Amino acid sequence: MSSPAVQFQLAENTDRGQLSEAGIRTFLNIAEAWQLPVETQRTLLGSPSQSTYFKYKAGQVGPLSIDVLTRISLILGIYKGLHILYNDPALADHWVRLPNSNPLFGGKPALSLMTDGGMDGLYQVRRLIDGRRGADLT
Repeated sequence: MSSPAVQFQLAENTDRGQLSEAGIRTFLNIAEAWQLPVETQRTLLGSPSQSTYFKYKAGQVGPLSIDVLTRISLILGIYKGLHILYNDPALADHWVRLPNSNPLFGGKPALSLMTDGGMDGLYQVRRLIDGRRGADLT
């Protein structure tokens, strides 16, 4: 997860444009694996305009904000964590859309918290997945 020190390093990173291009490509691959509609993808990215989103899809990516890079980092961590937890890639990719009995989700899919809860929702899902897999968060 992104600590203030990591965020500062990102802000100072002169290669943020290159990191942004790779981040968007990775995000779009995860969104495809999760079978997310465009509006859900935009919400997860922090609701960029439609034209900006389609520029991203076309590979026209300038340096992204720290907010968007952090969101992509959280989503990548969720994706990676699910693939560590579940040996079945189809289940790992479908998990975010399955109803969930964990009290955190109230019977809804994790994706609902990830979209409705903003950045905090992404952090909550990431912490849950990392906790389940026993990740060292220090």
